[in-house]
Amino acid sequence: MNPVFTDATPIAAIDAERQFLDDVMVGLSAPQKFLSAKYFYDAAGSDLFEAITRQPEYYPTRTELGILDDQGAAIAVTLPARANLVELGSGSTVKVRRLMVHRPDLAAYVPVDVSESFLRSEAEALARDFPNLTITPVAADFTRAFTLPEGLSEGPVAGFFPGSTIGNFEPPQATSLLAHFGRVLGPGATLIIGVDLVKDKAVLDAAYDDAAGVTAAFNRNLLTRIRNELGAEIDLDGFKHRAFFDRQASRIEMHLVSLRAQSIRLANRRIDFEAGETIHTENSYKYTVERFQALSGEAGWIPTEVWTDPERLFSIHALRRP
Repeated sequence: MNPVFTDATPIAAIDAERQFLDDVMVGLSAPQKFLSAKYFYDAAGSDLFEAITRQPEYYPTRTELGILDDQGAAIAVTLPARANLVELGSGSTVKVRRLMVHRPDLAAYVPVDVSESFLRSEAEALARDFPNLTITPVAADFTRAFTLPEGLSEGPVAGFFPGSTIGNFEPPQATSLLAHFGRVLGPGATLIIGVDLVKDKAVLDAAYDDAAGVTAAFNRNLLTRIRNELGAEIDLDGFKHRAFFDRQASRIEMHLVSLRAQSIRLANRRIDFEAGETIHTENSYKYTVERFQALSGEAGWIPTEVWTDPERLFSIHALRRP
């Protein structure tokens, strides 16, 4: 069954470009310059992130996959029969496949992602392997209001949000995002979500600054997007990647550091940088199991199950919406 796309229109693309420019101008005009981590994931950024997950220092993906391999049947049991499964910020389908093999009775799969090209290729590959599954991709920003596609079955709705993407949001924003998911998925929904756990600083620092420089390329790709898509004048070699774990805040911070005094020209404006000044591009919060369960409760979800690896590096939670 070929996937049917929704909300992938030229008007949507124009609106997305305007929003990108507005967000970049707001971020680069702030006292501490910043860029939203959601703009990492164009086609090139998505490919680079997949490469990051294969680096030896980057434990989250292989650890989460290990939990899904070991506990996939138990996790899948928490999904209702004949569920419409919505994957938020879907990217690669490598994780959701671990659940699908244990729930062949899924009514539909709805991947939601901003990168239409990557979304399309992954949906088409999944359709070849699961020919009887209704696949309806939605090209949308999952952090903003969107509606589920028409024509889904009358069955229950479940959400899947792996990869600890929730850690990219400030805790109050994470609470708001989980509440937003509850509104999209509706009453009675189940949500399966991956959450990275607090651990040794050296392990965390290495995971976000791999020796091969893939994470550095992923970070700098933000500047490439601004140059190519918004017409900015930027010296791409004038910035370097920096990542570190702030234990007090319980988060990894990623920055782009200006190597000298320089300027970016964008939309008829000049944005000046001092040597050493940074653009803050990502936070990745690390939680204890208890802290995340409390946060999800604040967002209106009821924690029901949690699974971790033997070293307690990573966790997968099942939540239920009343």
